[in-house]
Amino acid sequence: SLDYCLQGFASESLRRHLGSMRQQNAEDGAVVVLDNASGEILAWIGSSGDLSSAAEVDGVTALRQAGSTLKPFLYALAFETRTLTPASLIEDAPLTMDTGNGLYAPQNYEPHYQGWVSVRRALGGSLNIPAVRTLVRLGPEPFLQRLRAAGFASLRRDGDWYGYSLALGSADISLLMLANAYRSLSNGGRWTPLRATPGHNEAPAPCRRDGCAEVFTAHPHAAFTPAASFQIGDILSDRNARA
Repeated sequence: SLDYCLQGFASESLRRHLGSMRQQNAEDGAVVVLDNASGEILAWIGSSGDLSSAAEVDGVTALRQAGSTLKPFLYALAFETRTLTPASLIEDAPLTMDTGNGLYAPQNYEPHYQGWVSVRRALGGSLNIPAVRTLVRLGPEPFLQRLRAAGFASLRRDGDWYGYSLALGSADISLLMLANAYRSLSNGGRWTPLRATPGHNEAPAPCRRDGCAEVFTAHPHAAFTPAASFQIGDILSDRNARA
């Protein structure tokens, strides 16, 4: 299902982007492009090639910490459970919690706080403290179960093991799983498996383990409600929220 022109464009775009980040010592990257409707893989760039000192590692399937990329799924769950709405206010202020294993004091990416902000602004600006406060309300285990429903089969521990840092992506996932989870948001919250070959005939999955676990084989199912998916998409496309 790879598109020859798109594959070449993605490879060149990755090299150009990494070149612009040379001063930050960035040398590794990966790209995967999916067709939202069919689930076909249109481009798969696993490595930046000779720019990387680990060119043999496939960055599309390698398990890496998710970081802030899990926040949309966290807020989607909060919207579904009516714990929050996009207009709800959350305090962005210093936070310290006793987790039983010591104190947990999450920090924002930038060293300042914005006070009371809307969920729309918290997600659009990728603020860490509001995300952790949201997970405190929901609980790590319900969020973990929802992430598994969104295709993150690599999350094999329980919610208590990941703790509140799960809101900030302290869990190993693959780019392939992540891209397909975002694809479900564009399809009204419905998760479907990916295809590496066009058409509807059964074909062997190109990979099955680790970062590919269940991505090609699991059955279609609802991961999020259409309403929550629409709300998250509206926030992520809101330039004012990101400003």
